[in-house]
Amino acid sequence: EMLKAQDPSVEDRMRDLERFTQTVIQNQEEETGIRMVYTIPVVVHVVYRTNAENISDAQIQSQIDVLNEDFRRLNADADNTWSQAADVEIECCLASVDPNGDATNGITRTQTSVTSHGTNNSVKFTNQGGKDAWPSGDYQNFWVCNIGGGILGYAQFPNSGSAATDGVVNDYRYTGRGGSAQAPFNLGRTATHEVGHWLNLRHIWGDGGCGVDDFVNDTPTSDASNGGCNVGHVSCGTVDMVQNYMDYSDDACMNLFTAGQTARMRATFAAGGPRASLLNSNGCGTSGGGGGGGGGNCAATVSSFPYGESFESGTGDWSQASGD
Repeated sequence: EMLKAQDPSVEDRMRDLERFTQTVIQNQEEETGIRMVYTIPVVVHVVYRTNAENISDAQIQSQIDVLNEDFRRLNADADNTWSQAADVEIECCLASVDPNGDATNGITRTQTSVTSHGTNNSVKFTNQGGKDAWPSGDYQNFWVCNIGGGILGYAQFPNSGSAATDGVVNDYRYTGRGGSAQAPFNLGRTATHEVGHWLNLRHIWGDGGCGVDDFVNDTPTSDASNGGCNVGHVSCGTVDMVQNYMDYSDDACMNLFTAGQTARMRATFAAGGPRASLLNSNGCGTSGGGGGGGGGNCAATVSSFPYGESFESGTGDWSQASGD
């Protein structure tokens, strides 16, 4: 809503994205076959003032692990309460190549004098005491800082803001498992929730009453958020899906995305979609210009970058290897 107030065109862009999303979902329903797993290169920008805010590499890795467990439905607390629970088939990897083509561990660390950053995107700019984003077409930017004000995290929806602010922000107290993570939001689900927004999911209650929708058919209609673990709560004539990652339940209560939410998130990677360019990123590839995935080698001199090949009609400048 803040972005809409600042730039009226945001409303039009998000409306266009919704039309695109519904078209892609309809086409997905008509197609059959094995889906590919989408991998998102992630760079984590730790912006800290105190030692406690400068969370460890291990805590950051635990957050990546949580995202992969939750989005692949490999989380140990997955259950059969909701039959529509689904494997999203989206994974995250800490970047191994930076925007200059050099090797990286996927983590930047920036000391700041800013006490708390709030939700005004200051953490995303070096000249405001934060850290500038890496190119959002190649990386998911994930900032960790002291947000303050009781805010656990926030994210930018696709097509709703500039590339310089695109990404996810998490408070250091609600990132990953162990370390500085504080109960009841100490299992990494704040990031799962925020990455859901970054992939175009709305809150499970649609941010309104019973007549407001989250644009997902297999999530029950609800009239407000749920806190704690309010299992069995009824609103709008149905039981609320309080275990869904897009509610406000405690981390230990959340355990699923639905098939409908899965279709919506995956639509962002479709041709022409707002996250499609990430599939061509070398962010988790090999430094020095090598390709990101196994199975092929560049067989010709490529002088125009960025280089892309869809493989829809042949292998372009690549040679097949290993039978992949």
